[in-house]
Amino acid sequence: MNVSYSDQLTVYDHIRHRARKIVSQFPLPSFYTVHAHDISLSQIVFSFDPLIHQMYQFAADRLEDDFGHGMDHAVKVTIDAGALMAIEGRHAGYSSSMLDHRIRIVQCAGLLHDIRRKSKNHAVEGARYARHILKSFRLSVNDIEDIAQAILNHEAFRETIEINTLEGRLVSDCLYDADKFRWGPDNFTDTLWDMLRYVNPPLQEFIGRFPDGMNVLANIRKTFRTQTGKRFGPEFIDMGISIGTKLLDILKHEFSSDADPTISQQTLKQTNSL
Repeated sequence: MNVSYSDQLTVYDHIRHRARKIVSQFPLPSFYTVHAHDISLSQIVFSFDPLIHQMYQFAADRLEDDFGHGMDHAVKVTIDAGALMAIEGRHAGYSSSMLDHRIRIVQCAGLLHDIRRKSKNHAVEGARYARHILKSFRLSVNDIEDIAQAILNHEAFRETIEINTLEGRLVSDCLYDADKFRWGPDNFTDTLWDMLRYVNPPLQEFIGRFPDGMNVLANIRKTFRTQTGKRFGPEFIDMGISIGTKLLDILKHEFSSDADPTISQQTLKQTNSL
């Protein structure tokens, strides 16, 4: 389909609408039903803890929201990371007070993990920045290091640094898994389209690269780190793959340069009327 550069963002909005309709046909990942109590606990900490409120305000003032990894993404990662910590920390035998504290620590990491998202090495730069700015918060040296190391280790397909403490490793693993949960349905409701609006590649280039993106998505399936992540994470990814497969079929039949020109013109007309 021949689409001018000025029409591309509108077309991407239409494709996003189609993607969200596909997502709506799927149930919530079972993590949210099986562990509803832990999600609620994490949400309570997020909503009422003074440290997390302060960290949220700090991140909201500085996190750029136009690259698919803004505050909506950060909050989802933060809530899920806190829930994972509640589950895994309980299994590790944490006391109630220690568990509450470690939920706060991983939530700090969740809010800050993409604070340098547009930097070339955003995890490295984010960890360095976190070590610097967290000195002004009521956190111990060890807590700051746990947060910074978790940020450093949150990227997929990168060599991770060795973390010397079990507590620090758990913060890192919970952050990673919560971040990779977003590669499921969330990728097709928000993240992908926010990134496209920022980069705005030619439509045919996007369609041509879509299968490679799906392969990357499939590879995430094997990378979850906590026991809970390994149990529930693949379901997120499988949903993402199913959604992406359905969307790719639409892209090929309605938006590609090989699409029926009658269908293409109808699609563009519908898009411009949205």
